[in-house]
Amino acid sequence: MGEIEDRPHDPSQMRVSDADRQRVADVLRDAAGEGRIDLDELEERLELTWQAKTYGDLVPITLDLQAAGPVAPPAAAPVRRTPSGVPAVGHTSSTAVMGDCTRRGVWHVPEHHSAFSLMGSVTLDLREAILAGPHIQINASAIMGEVKIVVPAHMHVVVDGTPIMGDYGQGKDRVPAEVGPDSPTVRVRGVALMGSVQVQRLPAPGTPRKYLGTY
Repeated sequence: MGEIEDRPHDPSQMRVSDADRQRVADVLRDAAGEGRIDLDELEERLELTWQAKTYGDLVPITLDLQAAGPVAPPAAAPVRRTPSGVPAVGHTSSTAVMGDCTRRGVWHVPEHHSAFSLMGSVTLDLREAILAGPHIQINASAIMGEVKIVVPAHMHVVVDGTPIMGDYGQGKDRVPAEVGPDSPTVRVRGVALMGSVQVQRLPAPGTPRKYLGTY
């Protein structure tokens, strides 16, 4: 025992379970059903999934299916204008690799947006954002990092993500939901691998604390 050296703990080298492999396999089958990979590639990736021993082995199998890869620069979406005529900056992706990426204020959200965090933090604040349409999809994935999505009271959110030794869901609302038939819908999907993807409903920016209630 005295010969064993103390080494820094590396979460990516932790052993995976059959349940972890099954969750990745489900992601692959969904991707094949959507036409993002063909049947031959599905079979190849499933084989790698069931051979995986550690979380580090699982990372590359679905990395390109959930969001923009860490080396891909953010692409600009067409510029929309606010009611006052001021251009709203648009982005089709938000990426953080061992760093921070924050979108807030007036910005344009296209119908499909990708958020990816690798040992970093991504924040998407949609409270003042201009949506491209009534239905928006955000592919949000985190690997040993976090993605936080902030939505206003009137926005309907559907969270459909896969946590693998992580957390993927909707946090406690800080303001009561005011969702109706005309509310825009944002669907959030992806994978949290030893990371966190959280959606939270917050009041409008600048709301005095005394009006926030105890929700």
